[in-house]
Amino acid sequence: MELKDILAISGQPGLYKYVAQSMRGVIVESLIDGKRMNAAVTSRVSALTEISMFTEGEDIALADVFTNIWNYTEGKEIISHKESGAKIEAEFAKVLPEYDRERVHLSDMKKCFAWYNILVKAGFTEFKLPEMDGEE
Repeated sequence: MELKDILAISGQPGLYKYVAQSMRGVIVESLIDGKRMNAAVTSRVSALTEISMFTEGEDIALADVFTNIWNYTEGKEIISHKESGAKIEAEFAKVLPEYDRERVHLSDMKKCFAWYNILVKAGFTEFKLPEMDGEE
């Protein structure tokens, strides 16, 4: 399972693994409980490889943020997304000190930590972006 196959679906909690295309959307499997469902064509589905975080410089891919967290926690889970806002902001500043404090909201940090913990529980150890074939 690769990061490019992991999807976030607007309005649905957790993360999902892409299974197959269906006539009315895509079939996905929850990384939390393994249940399959159809994500309708009208659902906003985003691959984690397409998501990035605002920084004071150039935006950073979510995969790179996850790698920072992995290195910081030495491969363990990070604090729960249910902790106090102050704790979450303090931890987030440790893993991504250059994040844009005006455009990255507490809800973004919570989602980042929740998704990271789901991926670690699902057995992820690498958070690589797909290679661009022949592109510079």
